Formats: sequence, C-alpha cells, structure tokens
Amino acid sequence: MAFLRARSSLIGAALIALGMLGAGWLIGDGFQKGRAAERYVTVKGLAETFVVADLAIWPLRYTATGDDLNQVQAKIDADGAEITAFLTREGIAAEAIAPQRVEVTDLLAQAYRPEGAASNRFIIAQTILVRTEQVDLVAALNRTTGELVSRGVVLVDTGGPTYVFTGLNAIKPQMLAEASANAREAAAQFAADVDGTLAGIRRASQGIFEILPRDAAPGIGEAGQIDKKVRVVSTIEYLLGR
Repeated sequence: MAFLRARSSLIGAALIALGMLGAGWLIGDGFQKGRAAERYVTVKGLAETFVVADLAIWPLRYTATGDDLNQVQAKIDADGAEITAFLTREGIAAEAIAPQRVEVTDLLAQAYRPEGAASNRFIIAQTILVRTEQVDLVAALNRTTGELVSRGVVLVDTGGPTYVFTGLNAIKPQMLAEASANAREAAAQFAADVDGTLAGIRRASQGIFEILPRDAAPGIGEAGQIDKKVRVVSTIEYLLGR
C-alpha cells in the first residue's frame, strides 16, 4: 500500500511539473509573439495630382434704390434683362441662368432710419445665379463685368465665381494606390536599414482627400482658382520581421 501511495504521489508531482512547464512555455511563447507584434514602423505615403475645375457657380447680385417702389422694381427688372442678355450674348446657355428671389428693404419701416432715407426709401436686390460647365467662359466674363456697370447696372461684390472640381471619386483609386506604394517604399527602406523585413500590415488609414489651390496666391483661395491640386496622405503601420 505504501508503495502504491508513493507511486501515486510521484505521478501526481510529475503531472504538476509537466503542467507548469507547459504553462511556462505557452506564456513564454505568447510573450515572444507579443514582443514580435510590437516591432512595427509607421510610415506616411503621399499622393498629389493636378486637376482642373469642371463646374462654375457665379452669383451676379445687383441693386437699385429710390423713393418710388414701382420705379425701383422696374429698374431691377431692366437690369436683370440686361445681365441675362449679356450672358447669353457671350455664350452662356439660357438654362444655366437662374434668377433668385427679390429682396426688398423699406428704410422708413426700420426702427433706426438713416439720414436721407426718404429720398432713397426702397432698396431692391436680386441675384442671377449662373451654374455651368463652361468654366473658362465664366472666368473670361468675370473680367468684363465693367460693361454692365457702364450700362448702369449696380453690381454688388460677391467674391466672384466659385470653381468646383466634381471628379474626385474617379481619381481616388489611383491616388490611394500611389499613396500606398509610396508608404510601402518608405517602410521597406526602413526595414532594410535595421536589417529586418516587412511582415505585413498592422494597421492602415487611407487619410482625407484635400482639394487645394494649385498656386498659393494671397487673397485667392481654392474656390477662386480653376487649377487645383488634390492631395491625400495615407498612414500605414507595417510589422517588421527579422
């Protein structure tokens, strides 16, 4: 009996020892894998391309003043017809021209009346909105609006046309591929410098696409330039092998 008990104790101790050894191996292996997973490099890949706006949005805002509402309205109507004739004569399609709502201000109806309000009681403003793909034509006409002013049209400065690039979705795949290739090249160079290899992607972020002005001109933002630059920066973490 004593022999059997001793044998059972010996077997039990051996099993416990094997279990501890196995647990230690698993913990050690997991630690090594965890340390291996910590070996990575973060790189950024840049892609840029130049594009041209394919849509122009041009608000032409004009006003008229006077003490007789009917006369002021008649002046606004005449100026609207003058602007429309100017645009169509120069080649803007009629369907690209859209008059917006009329805005009427009665100075005598305001709590604080400016001096001389009685002689110019009514102010009427209206906007004609041009929305067209004839971008170059709009840019050219924007430089000749003095012709309208010489004919008595009182134009309000609205900042000029807005030029829009609508083809971003079409160029996204190619730009992302270029950014990814750029990032991988940088990661491969780093891995070579530390005598390592690339062992796959740990994490990736494609980044945000930006549409920027091609030329950084003072006072002229992206919306005011026909020529633009599209930019994206992808951030990728590569695992490093030995």
